Amino acid sequence: MTEDQVKQLALEAILENPEIIMQAVAILQQREKERAASGANTVRLELESDPNAPNLGNPEGDVTVVEFFDYNCPYCRSAGQTVQALLAADKNIRVIYREWPILGDDSVIAARAALAAREQGKYEAFHWALMNGEGRVTEALIFKVARDLGMDVAQLEADMVSPAVEAHIALSNALAQQLGFTGTPAFIVGDKTAPGMLSLDEITTLVAEARADP
Repeated sequence: MTEDQVKQLALEAILENPEIIMQAVAILQQREKERAASGANTVRLELESDPNAPNLGNPEGDVTVVEFFDYNCPYCRSAGQTVQALLAADKNIRVIYREWPILGDDSVIAARAALAAREQGKYEAFHWALMNGEGRVTEALIFKVARDLGMDVAQLEADMVSPAVEAHIALSNALAQQLGFTGTPAFIVGDKTAPGMLSLDEITTLVAEARADP
């Protein structure tokens, strides 16, 4: 048979059985869902297994909460209080932080300094000092916090430009783009994304859903 004859037979089959079109559309939609789910699972695995991301809470927790944040985002500061309350209330939660500085040069310096503070065992203290402060986080404030925490500022400055710091921020940018995030804060709880501010009740509900359907 010629190509034209094959096309004619296919057209006749469709005209006689129009449900074929709906079946084909359904198959395509299912394939797209499976492709999207596969991509989301890949991103989730990368988020939860990255050894270059700060972790708080229970490292063996049964539910992982990932937060993308910027120290100069006022909503992130409110979210920080929510995360602190969640950690206090639920001892089986692991929180992974993605430093995602998108609000200017001071935010970039703050993210670099916080990540560099890991080398002196001060990430958590440094993080909460910046997150719970008032006003804009500036370069001067960042290094004042470091001195107040008894850190070696010269070492901190050197570590701020380390490959590990560069890699963390670059991966945050890439993952945020893949997930379609456009601002901070943004959360992933289990397999659900939640861009924007969350109340304690809202994040607790997401944790319960993730726990019920791991």
